Parts: sequence; C-alpha cells; structure tokens
Amino acid sequence: MFEPLSPGAILWSRYCIVQLVGRGGMGAIYQAEDLRLEGRLCAIKEVIHEPGASLERREQLQAQFYREATILARLDHPNLPKVSDYFTEGERDYLVMDFVPGHDLRELIEEARAKGEFLPEEQVLAWAEQLLDALEFLHNQEPPLLHRDIKPANIKLTPAGTIKLVDFGLVKLMTPNDESTITVLQGRGSVQYTPLEQYGGESGHTDVRSDIYAVGATLYHLLTGQPPVDAKQRFLRPDVLPAPRALNPSISPHVERAILYAMAMHPDDRPPGIAALRSALLERVEEIPSVPWMPRNIPGEERAFPPRSSRNGAMITNSTALRDALRQNRLLLLLLGLLLTLAIVVTALPAERPVISGTDVKNVAPAPVSLSYQPGNLPSGVRLFSPMDNGKVWGEARFELYRDF
Repeated sequence: MFEPLSPGAILWSRYCIVQLVGRGGMGAIYQAEDLRLEGRLCAIKEVIHEPGASLERREQLQAQFYREATILARLDHPNLPKVSDYFTEGERDYLVMDFVPGHDLRELIEEARAKGEFLPEEQVLAWAEQLLDALEFLHNQEPPLLHRDIKPANIKLTPAGTIKLVDFGLVKLMTPNDESTITVLQGRGSVQYTPLEQYGGESGHTDVRSDIYAVGATLYHLLTGQPPVDAKQRFLRPDVLPAPRALNPSISPHVERAILYAMAMHPDDRPPGIAALRSALLERVEEIPSVPWMPRNIPGEERAFPPRSSRNGAMITNSTALRDALRQNRLLLLLLGLLLTLAIVVTALPAERPVISGTDVKNVAPAPVSLSYQPGNLPSGVRLFSPMDNGKVWGEARFELYRDF
C-alpha cells in the first residue's frame, strides 16, 4: 500500500497539500492550495500506475495519462470540474481540478436514512437532469468520453445547488466502431453501480450504455436509500434485485420503469443514449421496451465468468445453455445442493469405524465417496465434455453420490 502525501507537502513547486480527501488502491485525492493564485483551492487526483512495472510499461502508462489529461483539460461544462493542470513527480501522475465545495450525494442519502426519510423524488429528478446534461456532453465528444464510475459519492451538490460529476479516475476514450475502448485511467468502478460488461477489464467492451447502467443504479440508491444488488449477483440470481417501489412506494411508476430500463443486464436492453434515458425518466414516456429478466449473452461474459473444470476434467462447455436449463428447472439447483450437502456430511464421518466380530473390535478405513455419471434426464441444453473420452460429448445425464460400506 502506498503512502499518501502529508499536509504541507509541495507538488510541482506550486501546490501545497491541505488534506487527504480520499484514497484507493491506485492513488488518492487531495485538497490543495495553489501558491501562485492566492486563496485558490484545487483538487489533485494522484494516480499510481502498476507499482513495479518495467520502464517500458511505465512510459506507456504515462503517455496514456497525458493523452487523457490533455483531452480533459479542454472540457468546459457547468456540471463538470475544470481540469487546469497535470504533471508527473517521481512515479506518480497528478491531475489538478477545481475543488468543488459542498456535500456528495452519498452523504445526503445517509442523512435522510438517519431521519427515517427518503430523498424527495422531485429533488432527485432535478439532480438527475443536471447529471444527464454532463454525461451527454461527455458522450458527445470526439472521441466519446465514458466516465465509468458514476455513483452518489462521485456527485457533489454545491452550496449554490449545482450538481458536479467529479473524479475522472476511470474515464475512457471510446473508439467508434471498435469492440474495445482505450483505458485511460485504471480501475473498474464500484460494484453496486458497475454493469457486468465492465468487469471484462482491458478486453471488455464498454460504451455509453455502461454509464447509463450506472446512472440507473445511482438513481435507485438515491430514491430507495439502499444501494442496488451488484450485477454479478444479479447474473447468478436474476430475481434478487428488489423493485424500487417495493422499498419506497412513493416513487412514481414511470420513474421506477425508467430506472429498471437503465439497469437492464444486457446493454442492448438499455436506453441507447442519454436522450432516450432522459425521455423515459423526465418526460413520462409510458412505452418503455420490456426488459427480459435474464440477458442472452453479455459482452465479455466469458471473461467475467470463465468455464470451470471439475476435478476429473469434465467441463460445462456452453454457459448460456446452462443458464437456460437452470431457468427451466430450478429443482436441479435444489438437487445439486442436496448432493453437495450429503457429500459434506458423509465425508465428515470418522476416518475409521469399528467393525464388531464376536468380541473382537477392528478398525478399518472407509470406502471413498464417489460421484458418478449415470444416463438420465437433465434439462435440455446441459452438455458435458470430457477430454478423457477423445472429445466425446455426452448428452443428458444425472449424477449419483454413493459410498460403499
């Protein structure tokens, strides 16, 4: 873990650190005073790229940082902090921005919860309109800019009532007509607000719809007082996300529909852009496309959830078919869980047990527990592959757990 800068430290012979505002695994954010412009406070984003990286890799990351900083410095929008400077000291890169006074929206959520209240929907929608303006501005750049870390803690409300989308730590430049995007600063966002495709890392495909998911998740938290279930949990248990109105009945039906529309698991099931989300959220559009409860194939899915091999080499080869099968027959999950529980109980029996023959007592080792394949009926679509059988593909099957005594 890196050591943050101490108050009083001077950067670039110009910026005096006032205090640490926040920190993470890849750097920190400080409040600092500009010594050249008396009385001006600024926020400094510190970025540490891959500690221990080779000189060549370090040069690549630094060049990438300067490309990003150059683009961010050109941005000028009332709902974004202005980037005024960037530089490198030692092995750390620094991005200097306007310091935004006020409270972040996470703090306002906690204040409302402490009072047993919800944030008013009218107020949240007014904030959302400003947030959408900022994102539309970013997405309309050439190339488009993705924020990739939208969450209540990164949205500040100034004393004047202006919303500011802060922390450009995960901004990406999107390459049009390309399945990949260029990572500018490292990280993957905060789990409750991050869509599944963003877990693909450097090879994952993200676009404007990834930010739209994060907006939906942020509005969910603002209006319900609870962060949403993260995308990985939703992938495994599609019905685990409570509807917003189940947590806060005062939410308007059209707002609930818009939030769930934005939070669809598959990008193709979300609004295609900020304008569509704004219409659904603020203009009471009633005909929002129905969203399937489980996506078909999520970009980067194979990277986010690689196939798992069993101990004997058998492998499930079609993750989509498996999900479809499990949806059709949830009883299978119960049976597999029962088998696993039985295996644990049986293997927990004493390693040796007495065998009584007349008056003699002998200790003998038990037979091993076995999990065997037997022909049978699993749901259609589940296929098993074994490299031990020269690539033979088995059809439907069942498993039996037994132990010889």
